[in-house]
Amino acid sequence: MDCPGCGLQRSYVALLKGDFATSFHLYPAAIPILMMVTYLLLHLIFKFKHGATILTALYIFCAMIILVHYIYRIVTHQNLT
Repeated sequence: MDCPGCGLQRSYVALLKGDFATSFHLYPAAIPILMMVTYLLLHLIFKFKHGATILTALYIFCAMIILVHYIYRIVTHQNLT
């Protein structure tokens, strides 16, 4: 059984090459995770007023994408290797 993060590294490599479609296909949560980490770093520097609340919402959003994608792969027996 694959781990929930399988495809993340390949997704980021595809993203660095500018191939957004392949990146999304390999791991749909890669771009939202990257956006969340970027926002976290900006929040640590600039101390946004509602930064913690926004980060919590982004975290839940990313976790839901990871969970749904993982369940989909288990149900469809899809292997990304």
